[in-house]
Amino acid sequence: MSYANCLKKHPYRIVFPYANSILRASLEKGYPQKSLKDYSTLLHFTAFCPDYRTYALLLRACARCSDLYAAMEIHCHLTKVGLLSNRHITPSLLKLYIAHDRMLEARELFWSVLEWSTDPFHGNLMLMGFLKSGQIDKAYQIFKRMPVKDLVSWNSMIAGAVRSSHLKDAMNLFSRLVSSGLVPDGFSFSSVLSACARAGARQYGVWVHQLMTELVVETNHIISSALVDMYAKCGRIDVATEIFNTVKRNHISVWNTMISGLAAHGLGSDVVILFRKMKSEEVVPDGVTFVALLTACSHCGMVEEARQYFKSMTTEYSITPEVEHYGALVDALSRAGLLDEAYNLVRSMNVKPDAVIWRALLSACRRYRQTKLGEVTVEHVACYSSGDYTLLSNIYSSANRWNDSEELWKQRKQKKIRKSKGLSWVELGGSTHEFKAGDRSHPDSKDIYQVLRGLSKRAKVEGYAPLTELVTKDVSEEEREENLTFHSEKLAVAYSVLKTGPGTEIMVSKNLQTCSDCHEWMKIISKVLCRVIVMRDRIRFHRFEGGCCSCKDYW
Repeated sequence: MSYANCLKKHPYRIVFPYANSILRASLEKGYPQKSLKDYSTLLHFTAFCPDYRTYALLLRACARCSDLYAAMEIHCHLTKVGLLSNRHITPSLLKLYIAHDRMLEARELFWSVLEWSTDPFHGNLMLMGFLKSGQIDKAYQIFKRMPVKDLVSWNSMIAGAVRSSHLKDAMNLFSRLVSSGLVPDGFSFSSVLSACARAGARQYGVWVHQLMTELVVETNHIISSALVDMYAKCGRIDVATEIFNTVKRNHISVWNTMISGLAAHGLGSDVVILFRKMKSEEVVPDGVTFVALLTACSHCGMVEEARQYFKSMTTEYSITPEVEHYGALVDALSRAGLLDEAYNLVRSMNVKPDAVIWRALLSACRRYRQTKLGEVTVEHVACYSSGDYTLLSNIYSSANRWNDSEELWKQRKQKKIRKSKGLSWVELGGSTHEFKAGDRSHPDSKDIYQVLRGLSKRAKVEGYAPLTELVTKDVSEEEREENLTFHSEKLAVAYSVLKTGPGTEIMVSKNLQTCSDCHEWMKIISKVLCRVIVMRDRIRFHRFEGGCCSCKDYW
């Protein structure tokens, strides 16, 4: 007969000194629910007085059997008996609430913890809970109120800011970490380098790299990959290559990062050579490697190579193609104008094609003015985005089907789908300057527009003709040209010309793919100014020099 059953038979309450031992025994034997049941029996049939050890055991039992309601009941008991401030108990309760996404209760508990503890451990638990669910703003509230912050606190916030695409915040947090007197570790550096890469913040990234060198930070494959990625995405593929050639390359992620970087810069032949080198060093490629290889082929018009790589995935490496691999191959075929082959591939895929694949095909339909296939393709996009409406509208406009184009914009307006705003930015003097199309919010707007008008006049003298057919509205030629003149990347270039000296390389980043008109304009401006202009858009890098682009007009 169990202890609990024995106690129930007694007609009076007895003093029972071994209660915690009974609870622990059930817990250690793997019966957490029995441990909770025994506690209830002991409480009702004995003169048992729980102490902090009892509650610590009970919370362990609650965690083991995921009994949130029992934990909340224990929380009430702890409040009544004044044990809520015990360091053996509070962390377990916090973890329970966080594990069950009860962050409101966890936060209230944390505020009470601050009254008696400055240990950053509790705050770090809260940061972990909020950041796990993407609640970066609530994590900031916790972080600000933490009286003591350790390296884990800073690293959590920096990584969380990067995951939430708060890239400027991530870099600001890293600067504050350095100023705090704490020494950043490998995790700190890999996170902030990722922020620099995604933001195109080359100057800040170079400073971070210099700091790593000063602190003699030990490199591993994560740090090496982050450095290569940062320089590649900030337009310095030459530096990325130098770093790649000097670090240990015994992990596939380093190779994948380098191949992806070369692919983004349109260096297809270099990708082919690097892949051969990778095989010669007996590094086995994975699925990510082939996504990068196929992307490089897509950007460089290497259709036959793309077919061969796709085939070798299964025949040589037993890698089952996933939707990303099909997408890259469809993109390669579509860019080359092989729309029928691309469409047939999509229809014969072993996996369900996603919206990205259909949009790659739709984009090619716009470029090659395939209106009928464009209409068929757009029907397969389950949920239209602003970009889908724009692509199909461009297809209609290029065919002078103005009524269809206008009807499409009306549908978009009725469904309250907002157009994705083009945003371009440049990093100058340690600050990032952002521009939108037609933007006049910048303090130097008057001078920027004056420079831009001057550049456009000089470009026309050199043969630039605005591609007014890209404007989807049925308006006058003058209005169309005006619409194209003040695109965000042109404003960013004008600002760079205004603020930098002759011969200085100009680096511009954009959140969307650049348009054909801006691409032509940049080519001519690079010749007019005798300056290199590097532009990173959503798809790839373009290096304009002497009137030519590194993409060779294949993009």
